[in-house]
Amino acid sequence: ETASGLLRNSDLVMYDRTTESLWQQFTGEGIIGDLAGAKLIFLPSSIVSFADFQEAHPDGVVLSRDTGFNRRYGQNPYVGYDTIGSSPFLFRDEIDGRLQAMERVVTVSLEDEGVDVAYPLGVLSEVGVINDNQGGLDLVVFHTRGTASALGAQLIATAQDVGSTGVFDPNLDGQTLTFQRDGNNDIVDEQTGSTWNVLGQAVDGPLAGQQLTPVVHGDHFWFSWAAFKPDTVIYSTSQ
Repeated sequence: ETASGLLRNSDLVMYDRTTESLWQQFTGEGIIGDLAGAKLIFLPSSIVSFADFQEAHPDGVVLSRDTGFNRRYGQNPYVGYDTIGSSPFLFRDEIDGRLQAMERVVTVSLEDEGVDVAYPLGVLSEVGVINDNQGGLDLVVFHTRGTASALGAQLIATAQDVGSTGVFDPNLDGQTLTFQRDGNNDIVDEQTGSTWNVLGQAVDGPLAGQQLTPVVHGDHFWFSWAAFKPDTVIYSTSQ
């Protein structure tokens, strides 16, 4: 797929070269053309620091900057885009005022259960781990520091640390695990004391080598998510 140059709710609209149908990046849905109404399959993915990726996947493949083209890799053309309190770029619709427009949220859509939920990053980064149940399904949300914002400073590497997130099914081999931060600020499960990384891998303890099942999630600005998912439940620590 290729960028069409179009935006909808300030979100990129793509087109595929085979049918030239238009696709909404946010929803993965065909919106105009032969494939209108079709939906792409979402794959679990996370935005993490290279350090976290390298530690988890020491033999992982890394995209080279030696592309033969002169590009400003590592630079952000939208300096200050993510500043809290600012107005979203090219967004003209009404903003859901339950959260600030540019607040980052970790989001999950449970289509079969009819539930959309948003975890404000301000809450998640403070507690480090959220154990939750939505629509009858157990969820655990991780946060770790060390990942720079791609939309803050001109040089991405010097931007504000917004951290990384992961969402997982906490059920493993018939046991429901609950998680917390320990005194070293590591993520540990209460049942075995094993240590876990933001990618859902047990890296130390009795469960070392085990992998939690990822749940498809997004890292979005609130205004964008709310525009497409207006009935979203916002998680709070009082729940």
